Amino acid sequence: MDFSGIKLVVTDMDGTLLNSDHKVSSHFFKLFHQLKEHNVLFAAASGRQYSSIADKLQPIKEDIIIIAENGGFAVENGIELVSTPLEPDFKGKILSVLDHLSGIHPVLCTKNRALLRTDSSDFIEQLKEYYTEFELVDDLNTYEGEVMKIAVYHPENSEKFIYPAVRHFESDLKVKVSGENWVDLSHINAHKGFALQLIQDRYNITPEETMVFGDYNNDLEMMALAEFSFAMANSHANVLKIANFRTDSNNEFGVEKVLDKLLTSKN
Repeated sequence: MDFSGIKLVVTDMDGTLLNSDHKVSSHFFKLFHQLKEHNVLFAAASGRQYSSIADKLQPIKEDIIIIAENGGFAVENGIELVSTPLEPDFKGKILSVLDHLSGIHPVLCTKNRALLRTDSSDFIEQLKEYYTEFELVDDLNTYEGEVMKIAVYHPENSEKFIYPAVRHFESDLKVKVSGENWVDLSHINAHKGFALQLIQDRYNITPEETMVFGDYNNDLEMMALAEFSFAMANSHANVLKIANFRTDSNNEFGVEKVLDKLLTSKN
């Protein structure tokens, strides 16, 4: 397979670039520097907040594009490339529905921090993995600032216990089962594909020059914009169906194995 024309690599984080311990391999950082030598742009695209992605990729954060909050917010070297906040009227409507669900933890995601209810204090340890900057508040409805998305966590299964209650918002919002435990609700254009399209346009990069890695439903739109779309072996069935190619799981260095081949094609 000839990867010599690739100019942009985009990878999801959880379940894709990160292993099950939520860590990035040292080999990836070596590969990144080689990609940079070949003038290949790199973007990390995740449902995580910006600061969490930056922390995971600390050694290279100034040299990459960070697509945070499922594409609602993207930054390159301190410059904001994308900002697609949730329309204010929907915040109350969503929270009203969530108030009737038990065992869940709603999170208001802003550009700089996450807000969760004080009664979710037992959820903080799980939250810290995805949101490094957060605040506890008594009532999420009282927050009047800009919200990028509302993320909802269920300890057992998000697709079963959260999605059915919020799927009716799909005509107006982007509703994504973004992980085994998470459902995200955001502006209809706040998705990884929208952000990737803007980046491709900004740098005049085509789908034929783009490589994308993903594993879950919030990766579907961006995978459709890359000829070289790779589903991880551990991917959701929807991702396996849409991807043009497959690679090994996140615990088997699936991303790194393909990047090794990309660099071989460049040499």
